[in-house]
Amino acid sequence: MLHTDMQRRLAAEFIGTFWLVFGGCGAAIFSAAFPQLGIGFVGVAFAFGLTVLSMAYAVGHISGGHFNPAVTLGLWSAGRCANKHVVPYVIVQVLGAILASGALYLIASGKPGWVPGAFAANGYGALSPGKFAMPACFLAEFLLTFFFLMIIVGTTSKGAASGFAGIPIGLALTLIHLISIPITNTSVNPARSTGPALFAGGAYTAQLWMFWIAPILGAVVAGALARTLWEPATITETVVIEETSAA
Repeated sequence: MLHTDMQRRLAAEFIGTFWLVFGGCGAAIFSAAFPQLGIGFVGVAFAFGLTVLSMAYAVGHISGGHFNPAVTLGLWSAGRCANKHVVPYVIVQVLGAILASGALYLIASGKPGWVPGAFAANGYGALSPGKFAMPACFLAEFLLTFFFLMIIVGTTSKGAASGFAGIPIGLALTLIHLISIPITNTSVNPARSTGPALFAGGAYTAQLWMFWIAPILGAVVAGALARTLWEPATITETVVIEETSAA
């Protein structure tokens, strides 16, 4: 059996990632272009930011509030995530994203005549909302994830305002979506990309490689740089809400 602490952490990461995909992608699928009353790009951007903000405060103090394989690996690179947590976190994050996408599919298919289409999946080239080429999409995902990790590490480090990190992290994800929805439909999260792509199928699944590699590279580079900017002794565990964490 898994240690109780690990069970709690994995449950928190599963729930948080499920909510991120269900809330963010759900807003894109159901509300972005709803006839005459769509929320548009801005609404979807805030939906993603609000999922992270709400779950950071709900379960972030249990697992660190990663909800994203790139964040987990970036924080590992920064010395903020223990080796033993990396693979289990990534597995439950992907599972949470897939199950959330499955729930969205079941709900959406309840509408007569509905077809999946892009299903909020990410893409480049012909599958990019703005038809941006793969190199441009790769660079965007790399840079946006890089800065996302820098914000996460910086706001959870010694000297930052205690208890408020969830707010800039959520707003950062909102800003990231405001920038990049037209470019890639915004990933910066391999789990978020995987769930919808499996239901959109075909070419979207074939392009998943980029939405794993680019965000993870950006996150790992940011994590390595973070070691030179913040005190290594304070970078031992990712904690969004509390100043101390479980062992």
